Amino acid sequence: MFVGHFGVAFAAKRATPRTNLAILVLACELVDVIWPILVLLGVERVTIRAGITPVTPLAFDYYPWTHSLLMTVFWGVVLGCVCYTIKKDKRAAVVLALVVASHWVLDYISHIPDLPAAPWSQAKFGLGLWNSRLWTAVVELAIFFGGVTLYLRSTKARDRIGRFALLAYVVFLTFIYLLNIQGAPPPSVRVMATSAEIGTVILFLWAWWIDHHREAIAPQIVQKPFSTPIHN
Repeated sequence: MFVGHFGVAFAAKRATPRTNLAILVLACELVDVIWPILVLLGVERVTIRAGITPVTPLAFDYYPWTHSLLMTVFWGVVLGCVCYTIKKDKRAAVVLALVVASHWVLDYISHIPDLPAAPWSQAKFGLGLWNSRLWTAVVELAIFFGGVTLYLRSTKARDRIGRFALLAYVVFLTFIYLLNIQGAPPPSVRVMATSAEIGTVILFLWAWWIDHHREAIAPQIVQKPFSTPIHN
């Protein structure tokens, strides 16, 4: 998945309003941030095989240190511990860990069986949603726009930047996603990995900028009818 992961990041803002959206984006994409680095270093392997699935030409040959279930949970715990060490916010730390772990769950839905359970495991998992371009788009965009809707209900714009920068972000992610599932394969693994890292940095900084121009909506206190105020 791609924008589906961002949908989780947007939705998670509701659970931890004081956490910047960019940190949630980092959490949802953390294993995909580490993965291109390990690919470029030769630790993990991916090849380009046009037609392997209708959605992506990438064959994930070996990536247990980033995309196995065990290591995804590990990276989530690491990010959660870093968050707690810096912010002393248990709720934010737990939410970030869960957002990282959600990456494996969504990939399990979309990937063909290539996701390992652990680095030493030979068993591979994946429900294969990528075998249908139509249903991949329907499911992933539903998750994405559902998350954006929760974010909009949890925050409000402080100014025009908070409104229009968010709109541009959503439109850009949607456009890039649709282009990727319809476009030609990347020219090389190196180009793919490098562009993925550059794109993630841009999206992280953009999300940080957006969230600094929005603020959490305080939950309204609903008073019970016929309640009588207590006076000391």
